[in-house]
Amino acid sequence: MALVRVDNRLVHGQILEAWVPFIQAKCIMVVDDNAASDFFCETVIRMAVPSEIEINIYSVEDFIANYVYVQGKGKKTIVLFKNIADAMRAYSKGFHFKKLNIGNIHHEDYKVCCAPSVFLCEPEIQDVLKLLEDNGVAVELKRVPREKAVNIKDVLKEFCPVEQ
Repeated sequence: MALVRVDNRLVHGQILEAWVPFIQAKCIMVVDDNAASDFFCETVIRMAVPSEIEINIYSVEDFIANYVYVQGKGKKTIVLFKNIADAMRAYSKGFHFKKLNIGNIHHEDYKVCCAPSVFLCEPEIQDVLKLLEDNGVAVELKRVPREKAVNIKDVLKEFCPVEQ
């Protein structure tokens, strides 16, 4: 597992043209209930990914039941979630990660604009704070590999102070 990312666009240009080569990923796991249950959506995602990259599309429940993570073993993999709630759901059911990359989230009812491509609503903010406080997960805002990462704790402290 080379990258765990939340990006509401799932597989798109930044993933294929920037992250895959940077990480030298050989596999992409899309973890999204809608994509896993929508034949058209799944087909479009599969068509977008080059044939040399393995692509797997799971619902959150199927991902948790079937994915075995072993540090330093297997293919370099990018795990993509469409939203923070799904990443939290996977985390709470045993898919533990030390770092979460947030690349793109647009929410109509947003409370905080964290970055040019990240707009969080209240439930998402609470989920992020829970990851930070309860589990010690590093949460960064970073669209592409060469961009400087921003620690979300620094952004959110103005809106919802996190105790140090």
